[in-house]
This record gives sequence, structure tokens and C-alpha cells, in this order.
Amino acid sequence: MNAEITLVGAEFVQRFSATRRGARLARRLAVHQLDKWGVPYGSELSDDAAVIVSELAANAVLHGLVAGRDFELRLVVLAGMLRIEVSDARGEREPEPQPPRPGAESGYGLHLVGALAASWGVKDRGVGKTVWAELATTP
Repeated sequence: MNAEITLVGAEFVQRFSATRRGARLARRLAVHQLDKWGVPYGSELSDDAAVIVSELAANAVLHGLVAGRDFELRLVVLAGMLRIEVSDARGEREPEPQPPRPGAESGYGLHLVGALAASWGVKDRGVGKTVWAELATTP
């Protein structure tokens, strides 16, 4: 089943504690919000968004942590596109995909994001940075 969001301009923004628990909650709330917008749980769009939110939130917690600061998840529906943004407080550390290491159990997150997203990148903000990815919402 192809899911399609028709609510152009819809937006969801939430802050989470910069912990593994916060990252898990971000993923759960993202797919819940998508379901409310008409993208059913288990659809390709929902599953792809869940992976991207998981990876970006995990990176915010592991690499973007500043003590006492949260990270923020923002979902925005654009024309034919779902934009996922995860912002953290550490602006001096931009994510870069690393070459895969044989036998490594981590370090593949940005490769997954790049494989699933139509595009992704990093932008500065007043404090910290925002890592974003866009998924097509129409087949």
C-alpha cells in the first residue's frame, strides 16, 4: 500500500532528552504522528521515516550531546516531500559518513539515511546544528 500525506504544511515539533530513551521515544512519536497524518504503521514511508529518525536521533545523542541540552525532532510536510529534522546543541561536529570498517557493528547510520532519503544534509542554527533528510511522499 502506498501511503500519501496530503496535509501540505503540516508540522510536528518536539524536544527530547538527549538519552537513548529520548531517541527511542522520538522514533515512536514520529511514526505515531505520521499515522495521524494518514501514513499507516508498517507502510514503506512510515518504516523509512522510522529508520531515519532512529539514526539521526541516535547521532544527536551520541555525537551531538551537550550536558543539560535536549535534542529536537521536527517533521514537516512539503509538497510531495516529508522533511525530517533532528537538531542538537553541538554545532562544531558535523556528521560525515565514514568508510565501512569490516566487522564493525556501528557506523552505518548515515549510509542508511543516504540510501533511504531523496536527499539529506546539515545546516547551522543559532545553537548547534540541524541534520535533515527528505523522503518523497508520493510514488
